[in-house]
Amino acid sequence: MGEIKHIHNDKKGAFTWRVDKKRLAEMTYVMAGEKKMIIEHTGVDESLKGQGIGKKLLETLVGYVREKGIKVVPLCPFANATFKKVTEWQDVLA
Repeated sequence: MGEIKHIHNDKKGAFTWRVDKKRLAEMTYVMAGEKKMIIEHTGVDESLKGQGIGKKLLETLVGYVREKGIKVVPLCPFANATFKKVTEWQDVLA
């Protein structure tokens, strides 16, 4: 089973899905100021496609930004489409 890790360095970061310390999926972002996060990219290894890993990464990101009072701009096509489908997450959109 995999685990989600959050990596944040200065103005950018990622939520990653790791199995045996190997990164198999990631959702990357950059910060635009202290209270705005821009989701740039979501990538999932072919071996995990269709298992909902991207959605789990986004769900974790939503929890993080809610806790921190950050708003989100989903430039990533996957994140943008998922926000449109999951209306209960739309409160975090900028």
